[in-house]
Amino acid sequence: MKYEDQKISEVVLALLGVFEFENGRVWKRIEFSVMDELFEKGYITDPKGKSESVYLTEEGLQLAKELAKKHFSAQE
Repeated sequence: MKYEDQKISEVVLALLGVFEFENGRVWKRIEFSVMDELFEKGYITDPKGKSESVYLTEEGLQLAKELAKKHFSAQE
């Protein structure tokens, strides 16, 4: 699957706008409450701890791929 970089950049920028605080400041990582919600829904492993990453569950991986295709797929 090939994705359109422009679409991805726009969505990332939109997410940064959602989580903006202090007049334009944003965190480099995904908001903790969002990660907690994805964990509660069973899409990712527990985000709490020292690890810099999480794993997608089978259900989370399937949904993530479907959403990536829906929102970012390039015309071939």
